[in-house]
Amino acid sequence: MISWRKGATVRVANHEGRLVIVTADGAIDVERASGGRFGPAPMSAFDDWAAFRAWAETQSGTAAALDPSRLGPPVPSPRQIFAVGLNYVRHAAESGLPLPERPLVFTKFASALTGPFGEVHLPSASVDWEVELVVVVGREGRHVAAADAWGYVAGLTAGQDFSDREVQSAGSPPQFSLGKSFPGFAPIGPYLVSVDEFADPDDLRVTTTVDSEVKQDSRSSDLVFSVPYLVSYLSSIVTLLPGDLIFTGTPEGVGLGQTPPVYLRDGQVVQTTIETIGSMRHVMRASR
Repeated sequence: MISWRKGATVRVANHEGRLVIVTADGAIDVERASGGRFGPAPMSAFDDWAAFRAWAETQSGTAAALDPSRLGPPVPSPRQIFAVGLNYVRHAAESGLPLPERPLVFTKFASALTGPFGEVHLPSASVDWEVELVVVVGREGRHVAAADAWGYVAGLTAGQDFSDREVQSAGSPPQFSLGKSFPGFAPIGPYLVSVDEFADPDDLRVTTTVDSEVKQDSRSSDLVFSVPYLVSYLSSIVTLLPGDLIFTGTPEGVGLGQTPPVYLRDGQVVQTTIETIGSMRHVMRASR
């Protein structure tokens, strides 16, 4: 059962460090438009997401030009970042692993967050791509029922879970988080989009291209554990906080799954796209 309030859609961004509402005509600066009630920091929207959402739905004022190159992560400083491994049916198959019986949860550290456009420096020759649908929590949740879970979601954004496979697989057993948390390894954006903008938020096309070659092209309906299940499961163990991020997993088509494995190289361009949300674009640079 999907549970969210259908109404006017809200699309927000972090433009030069300021919270803005994104319209077809450009960006409305939230602090200025609200007379200081909300903003200017992007995270201020989560102080009371319901109140901000209700206000933002009514805004149709004069918009200024929005420069995509100046967009930062729409959620720049979450208190918690959760990530889920092996959460697409076909990705588990390409990995040669059985479907997990419960979500395989790790974290990406917040220092890895970056905006939707720019450069990412490669720490090694074993960095892989992983498009991910990212859930942004809108209000505190503990023991949330799956049937109510969408009501705890502020919106969705696109993410890349860049992964240094050498670091990720080091040790026995391996520890995923550090290999996925180099600077720039958690780009999100370009926008945070409220749930009601999606015809079906449980079935979104997710793609990665490298130098315009399609590497991943799947749909979030292939998730092993759906967004409502993840919200319910995580909240049964921890308290979800407004602004928290949930990287929901990646579909088939990662470089590690190819024979032989293929990884990112200096100068390559990675484009990450999720239906309705938009695209991110990052140029890979060799570390010096």
